[in-house]
Amino acid sequence: MDKTTRQMIANAYDETVSEALATGHPPEIAHKEGMTAAAMFLASMAGIEDGFALSQVETLGLSLN
Repeated sequence: MDKTTRQMIANAYDETVSEALATGHPPEIAHKEGMTAAAMFLASMAGIEDGFALSQVETLGLSLN
């Protein structure tokens, strides 16, 4: 995965987490929603299965800042 793709995935995660936190979701739920959004983004962009996309996103070590 190239640097630009990693950055776009991280942006999808960050935006989703920010929105979830702003609507009152607890951090654990916001993180889960962010991971799901990032994986969905990768799956649609790369044309890969959702489960594989999630495993790829997990290797990036995204977390709440």
